[in-house]
Amino acid sequence: MNSVQTRSAERALSGGTWLIVCGAMLYSILTVTPLMAKHTAEKWDWTAPILPLVVDAAVVIVVKLDDVLARLGGHGGRWPVTLRWMTGLMTLALNTADSALKKDLVGVAVHAVAPLLLIVTAETSLAYRRAIAAAVAALEAQQQAERERREQAARERAAQARAEAREEREHAAMLAREQREHEARLVREQAERDEQRRREEREARERAEAAEREIRERREREREQREQERLRREQQAREQAEAEQRERAEKAERERREREQRAERERAALLERGPAEVKLPEDEARRIVAAGFASGLSVRQAAELCGWSVGWVSHRYAEQRDPAAGRHAELAIAGQ
Repeated sequence: MNSVQTRSAERALSGGTWLIVCGAMLYSILTVTPLMAKHTAEKWDWTAPILPLVVDAAVVIVVKLDDVLARLGGHGGRWPVTLRWMTGLMTLALNTADSALKKDLVGVAVHAVAPLLLIVTAETSLAYRRAIAAAVAALEAQQQAERERREQAARERAAQARAEAREEREHAAMLAREQREHEARLVREQAERDEQRRREEREARERAEAAEREIRERREREREQREQERLRREQQAREQAEAEQRERAEKAERERREREQRAERERAALLERGPAEVKLPEDEARRIVAAGFASGLSVRQAAELCGWSVGWVSHRYAEQRDPAAGRHAELAIAGQ
């Protein structure tokens, strides 16, 4: 039996029970009301339906609460049983009282059907509800156990899947770690090869630089040697040139002294001749004027020695002092 069938049975039981209860209540009210009217004061006839209605209301309360307690799996104790039987017996007594007072056994039997059916139906529905509640509880317990078993199986499968996933992750992590280590090893090897190549290149550059530096030093030494040789030759050339220049200077000095001595002798010879009786040739007169100018003779004395005029001698003296001024003076005299 599944939950759908259980709910269908509960609905059928509940519907049948309430149908019997409502029918018994209606029958009880119709049967008991005339009895109560006979045994009630005239002016209170209208209260005749109250008693069967109250008794039947108690029956409804008992049936409804038993239904709820049965659904919840509880038990109300002795008082609900007492109320159920008391209301049932009251209904039975009220429904059969009129026939019993008339000594009508058939009427008693006929009017006892609805109360007895109500009493038995209440007890039977309660038993049915308790049995259904127990069955439902057992079914729910079985379903709960089945759900727990499925959940446990699902948890075990999930745990197994997590374990497998963890193993796969660990395996993947191990592969990734090995891959990283392999890549790191390749990188280190490449770095070592690069470092070795750079070291070899650096050593080769250092050897090349050392060779180039040695070549430069050798060239520098050769250049210094050539420079020193050049300086030595230049020094020798300078010393030789200075020696030659000194020799030339000494020679020029000797020649100058000789010329001066010769000129001095010539001047002395010219000046020792005394005053000229006639006008001497211009070249000779010029030499006498030059000798007189160099000896510091006056213009007149020089004019007496050469026989020329004082103006001419004065012009010659001016030429000795300033040759350009003498030429300008001669041009001026010639222009006059």
